[in-house]
Amino acid sequence: MHRFRTPHHVDNKGMSQQGERHTGHRSRAFQESREDDWWGQLYDDDAAAAADDTGPAPAADTLDDRFASVGSVTTPPQDAAPPPPSWDPPPPEPPAPGGLPSLRPDTAGPTAPTGPTAPAAPAEPPAPEAPPRPAEAPAVEPAASVPPPAGPPPTPLPDPRTGPPAPPPEPPEPALPPEPPAPPTVPYVGDGPPTYEAEPTALPVADPDDLDDLVADTVLDGARYGSCVLRAASVRGDSARYRGEPRRDAMLTARFGSGPGALILVALATGARATPGAHRAAADVCDWIGRAVGLSHARLAEDIRAGRRGDLKSGLHRLTDRSLGKLRAAAAEQGIDPDEYGATLRCLLVPADPACRTRVYFGVGGGGLFRLRDGAWQDIEPSVVEQRTGAPVVGYGSSPPAETPEGDRLTMDLGITTPPSPYEPAPEPPRDPFRFRASVARPGDTLLLCTAGLAEPLRGEPALARHLAERWADAEPPGLAAFLADTQVRVKGYADDRTAAAVWEA
Repeated sequence: MHRFRTPHHVDNKGMSQQGERHTGHRSRAFQESREDDWWGQLYDDDAAAAADDTGPAPAADTLDDRFASVGSVTTPPQDAAPPPPSWDPPPPEPPAPGGLPSLRPDTAGPTAPTGPTAPAAPAEPPAPEAPPRPAEAPAVEPAASVPPPAGPPPTPLPDPRTGPPAPPPEPPEPALPPEPPAPPTVPYVGDGPPTYEAEPTALPVADPDDLDDLVADTVLDGARYGSCVLRAASVRGDSARYRGEPRRDAMLTARFGSGPGALILVALATGARATPGAHRAAADVCDWIGRAVGLSHARLAEDIRAGRRGDLKSGLHRLTDRSLGKLRAAAAEQGIDPDEYGATLRCLLVPADPACRTRVYFGVGGGGLFRLRDGAWQDIEPSVVEQRTGAPVVGYGSSPPAETPEGDRLTMDLGITTPPSPYEPAPEPPRDPFRFRASVARPGDTLLLCTAGLAEPLRGEPALARHLAERWADAEPPGLAAFLADTQVRVKGYADDRTAAAVWEA
């Protein structure tokens, strides 16, 4: 075993190479540890020689130079084994704000056991230390006196608990003012636009005690049964819209029964012009004819499928006379001239049975019945001369024969028992002739029933007839809105109410 050597060479001034002065306590510690074998392994001749190979570094007078010399003394040489743990101080900490390194007292603690290890990598020379700041250097000004940098605000750091911060909301784009909708326009035909406006202007005067008397400006309806499609509309005329008068036309669409035996009724009526209560008269006659047809719909549907033209004509004539007679009696009860409380009436019966294509028309007063076939209009309104010179018609004083020339049996009441008239004396029959027509429709036909408000411009303005023929010549019937627009095509000089019902045959 080698002799023990002290870990530091002491010069004649009592200072070690690391600038430390030995004290009496430190010398006593070394003397007490001379018998310890661990110190013999730590401070043998080879370790001392290796420490001497580094050479003494010239000691400077500054504390920085002395602190830097610690690393040069404890750095092991390249060829020597890594030295065992020592009681040397740890590496210096970063300089303090004042420019001087922070000092810590030497700490002692347990070290890992030594053993044969691989040679250590060559130690890099220590980086040169920055020159110390002079003590009189001015301190840094507070951060509050530094003006904030110009530019956008810094992005906030993400919070580990809530995740990255949400991006700031983008400023909303300035909303553009909505464009005003284009005013609705209704096309017209003829040499110029009508005088009145195309849309409603004034509402009729309302009675707070009789609000049921109000009439809507427009009524629209439709259905599909069997092989036909029905479209119906009633629109207040331009003149009534301008003056705030109620619509004088009335319309009733009803289905009686169900299944193939059902019967579709469309009734159109027009009250007398320039008379108060004309709209009520039109609505009353529609209700009365509807009730009469509804009570007899089974027999009427059977006669239509069987083709009993005579039975249908006489029976429907009687139902029409009774409905108009009740209207005249109601005028007498109110003390009104029956002519002022009168109304025209036009009706169309369509069986729901797809195997039956017979369409029956009947009525009294002005209006029109047209058929669009092969792209051309046909006016099939029965003429008054035809009605009066043909077979006798019930209601005009002729004695009815038992059968018609076609072999159909004439029935007066379609099996309905005629009750005595509640009005005495019984009202006289209407002055206008009764009109009746039964025809068989072909696939592709369009049958149009209308009041005088549409029938007159159809007959008087060929451009309107051509326009509707082009619109309705397609195999697919128009929808409700399209049909309404078609019936409102205006013609200068015709400003009455328009009510129409059209049946497209599949």
